[in-house]
Amino acid sequence: MKILFATSECVPFVKTGGLADVCGALPKQLKKQGAEVRVVLPLYRDVQPKWREQMEHLTYFYVNLGWRRQYCGIEMLKLDGVTFYFIDNEFYYNRPSVYGWGGDEGERFAFFDRAVLEMLPLIDYKPDVLHCHDWQTGLIPVLLKRQYAALPFYNGIHTVFTIHNLQYQGVFGMDYIEDLMGFGWDAYTSDKLEFFGAASFMKGGLVYTDEITTVSPTYASEIQTAYYGERLDGLLRARRESLTGILNGIDTDEYNPSKDPLIEERYNVVTQGKRKAVNKAALQQQLGLEVRPDVPLIGIVSRLTSQKGLDLVERVLPEIMSMDVQLVVLGMGEEKYVNLFNWAAHRYQGKVASWNQMNHELAHRIYAGCDMFLMPSAFEPCGLSQIISLRYGTVPIVRETGGLKDTVPAFNPVTGEGMGFTFYSYNAHDMLDAIRRAVTTYREDKKSWRKLIGNGMRGDYGWAASAKKYMELYNKLVPEQTVDLGDEKPAKPEKAE
Repeated sequence: MKILFATSECVPFVKTGGLADVCGALPKQLKKQGAEVRVVLPLYRDVQPKWREQMEHLTYFYVNLGWRRQYCGIEMLKLDGVTFYFIDNEFYYNRPSVYGWGGDEGERFAFFDRAVLEMLPLIDYKPDVLHCHDWQTGLIPVLLKRQYAALPFYNGIHTVFTIHNLQYQGVFGMDYIEDLMGFGWDAYTSDKLEFFGAASFMKGGLVYTDEITTVSPTYASEIQTAYYGERLDGLLRARRESLTGILNGIDTDEYNPSKDPLIEERYNVVTQGKRKAVNKAALQQQLGLEVRPDVPLIGIVSRLTSQKGLDLVERVLPEIMSMDVQLVVLGMGEEKYVNLFNWAAHRYQGKVASWNQMNHELAHRIYAGCDMFLMPSAFEPCGLSQIISLRYGTVPIVRETGGLKDTVPAFNPVTGEGMGFTFYSYNAHDMLDAIRRAVTTYREDKKSWRKLIGNGMRGDYGWAASAKKYMELYNKLVPEQTVDLGDEKPAKPEKAE
């Protein structure tokens, strides 16, 4: 089984969110299950020299985007048994940020999508399944079905399209996309790419792909409703027989408190009591908080956006702080939330710490040092932070939505079952009640608190079970006996003189 992941980001090379974690960890697990997995992504400026130095230049060619004719280099690197290809074009990808700089996002990823298909015969690699991730790759299934299917080399390539976050859809003008891609105007109807008078990369992927997945079973159900469906719920209901929710895992080697080199003192489920306290004290000291072992320390590691439920925190922040707790926030995002937590750090000196940056080491120390982890999202396709916090014995407080509902069963003090404190309605005082229940349990019911920590740390959060489900999906698409096309290939794109 040959599988090619097409993604706009992937660890350890470039990361802005959970998409990168998935595309870095899942291929390694699929390889363990017998698949040959390769990954293709853009060669951004953010890719560090230590990776660039290991790359091998394979070839180059030119990609036609309407009247544009753009250089495309293919660089290759092998890491942990997985082959990575990098699409090299400095005009599109040598920029200060991965996304949103230059005002031509549609063109950047239209180029990427066509380049992915154009490179395949040149590198002599034909995947059985081309697995596309999020809107940036949404035109790959469209191109494959509308423009490449008649070419013998591409015959038999199947596609899977994964929704990581339906809110981001890649919506641009129809004239703009047609000028770049030349699909023909019959592609811009309501049953294809047309989306409320514009054209949508995401919708194109959902219409033309063979199978659709998303990153948790609950989110797969939620997005078929008007509330969560981002105006694509009708299409998703129509394709529900091809829609599967498969829960994300985490890289259990990287996120392992018994081996983590980034935390103050390593621990496991047996030794966590005193050793987790050492991590807490070190974190408090590092962040300028009062070093108190008795105070509940609540962590937030997140993009600072409305999606993450931070308006609920804003609404009841004084009530939260009145419980005599400490709060540490790590993340970047919307200015109003950056200002909120910076103000809180000034207003509640010694009790609130706010770091507005992407800091991988500090994130690990927060997971290890906090007692509780707050994640009150308005919606959450899967979420990884709550899973990592469970792995580190930090008790989650979450809203029952998407992957949060699937991964954090509510604690039942009678039976001792469950892993965290949850609330259902998107309501600030319901969240406040969940925080109050967590703080009360922490202070007054040490036996239940130890049970909660143990339940969380003993969970299985790796990729093995989810990778098996992906393999089942791939096997459903690819027949057992494939037709041998021999050496028949389309003409290679013209190289430079």
